[in-house]
Amino acid sequence: MTYDRLVCANCAAPVNEGRCRVCRAVRQQLQDEQDQGPLAGLNPAMLIALMVILVAALALLAHQAA
Repeated sequence: MTYDRLVCANCAAPVNEGRCRVCRAVRQQLQDEQDQGPLAGLNPAMLIALMVILVAALALLAHQAA
């Protein structure tokens, strides 16, 4: 979930602006949840390399099965 479209029930402002303490707390909580994903530490180059390795492994398995 992203916080760019959430509206605070406390101040009726967008949460991403962080106008009140409730907005700031929710924004921090959502950012922390996004940073803890299983692939959060990988940059795009590492993800592409991982995909290439997986495709190569699948191709090798398909070639051996045939």
